[in-house]
Amino acid sequence: MEESSQGNKEYKVALASVEFPGKNGELLAALGKFFCFVQVNQSTVGIKERFGKFEEVLSPGCHFMPWIIGNRVTGELTLRLRQLDVRCETKTKDNVFVTVVASIQYRAMEDKAVIRASVPKLELDDAFEQKNEIAKAVVEELEKAMFAYGYEIVQTLIVYIEPDEKVKRAMNEINAANEKAEAEKIIQIKRAEGEAEAKYLSSLGIAKQRQAIVDGLRDSVLGFSGNMPGTSAKDVMDLVLLAQYFDTMKEIGAASKSSPTWSGCFCRYCQSDL
Repeated sequence: MEESSQGNKEYKVALASVEFPGKNGELLAALGKFFCFVQVNQSTVGIKERFGKFEEVLSPGCHFMPWIIGNRVTGELTLRLRQLDVRCETKTKDNVFVTVVASIQYRAMEDKAVIRASVPKLELDDAFEQKNEIAKAVVEELEKAMFAYGYEIVQTLIVYIEPDEKVKRAMNEINAANEKAEAEKIIQIKRAEGEAEAKYLSSLGIAKQRQAIVDGLRDSVLGFSGNMPGTSAKDVMDLVLLAQYFDTMKEIGAASKSSPTWSGCFCRYCQSDL
């Protein structure tokens, strides 16, 4: 009885010497380690080592881990989908520098979960005109580089493409200039169309005016010939032309700084008629 009582006291002292965390999950984990059991969560794998040397990869679940013989879990690696935002500065075909932001979704491959490596830096020298083409090129390059390290590239999303601030200002100025030139072009076209319409209407008015004059002269000649027998249409037209000539010379003489010049042939024409 005394030996049994002494054994129970030693067991209680051993339990009392263990510091239990306050949370239930940490408490269970501490108890599990004390009793040589470890838990690997879902969608993760554990790295088991024995005396500092890699032993095996632990799948999700409960595992017996006798720490007395040097077994321990040195770390865990998640198998869940993760995302990494990468900013890459590149240039287009016309030598314009832009910043491309890509969101790379990746996860560790279950059969190669032990291998750890840093993500290599990729540099895009050539520019692409569409986001889908950029994403495809990034996926191809990353798959070549990361497959050997046990990572699978699930998807690459190009979030946005941001050109340099100076380039944006220059592009805005170019767009503004193009819009201004387009507006001026429209104004000039409308003005030319208006002038053409005005000239058309003016010529139409002049044509109608001349037609009215011709009709008036014809009526005058016919009326004059009918009232004065013996006169021909040529005589009447000569008289009309002479009257118009004198009216024109009268207007020229009335204008300031004008010196009318009488044509010799016309004077002879008048003398012959007189």
